[in-house]
Amino acid sequence: MSHFQEIANKLETLSQQAAQRDRYKGEHHQPLFDEHLFRCRARLLVPCVSEAKSTYESIIREQQAKRLTQLRAEHLTQRLIAQLEAIQRELATTKIRHNEIKHSSHYRKPISELYQDLSQHQEWEIRLKDLVLQKTRHVEQCSSFERAKAQQDLLVTEQRLERCQAAKLKIEKQITFRERHNPSNDYE
Repeated sequence: MSHFQEIANKLETLSQQAAQRDRYKGEHHQPLFDEHLFRCRARLLVPCVSEAKSTYESIIREQQAKRLTQLRAEHLTQRLIAQLEAIQRELATTKIRHNEIKHSSHYRKPISELYQDLSQHQEWEIRLKDLVLQKTRHVEQCSSFERAKAQQDLLVTEQRLERCQAAKLKIEKQITFRERHNPSNDYE
């Protein structure tokens, strides 16, 4: 039962972190996750944590009612693990983005720092592209039993790559804007 208690504690922590992240970031412009992973199709993280909690509660409830078959247990557990991993990844990338850019500070940042941000994003982009290739190969090679999870992992990685590329583009535009409008104090 201690393992279940661990998950319950983790869900509690994630719930608090998700609330903080939603306050800081607001709604995403599209649902955060694929509908196979989260039925709620939420643009905020809190409803996703709530759905993971209800997956967890289903396991406990069905187990106590002695209705939990081996197959159902595997299905629900895999779903819960995938949900927890997805939420944690989203929180981790939020932290990365939080450390990189605050839109208002963008204008106060010395242009040299913008170049550092750009090179950091270029590095992440290369790593994420490699990861996408690895995960694509894994989807092609894995058994049909593992395929849904592998496809979900691939999708999440592709979404991370897209977000990284979008952020990189934003920095490039910022540098271009600054160089055009403020050439005299480039390296203030």
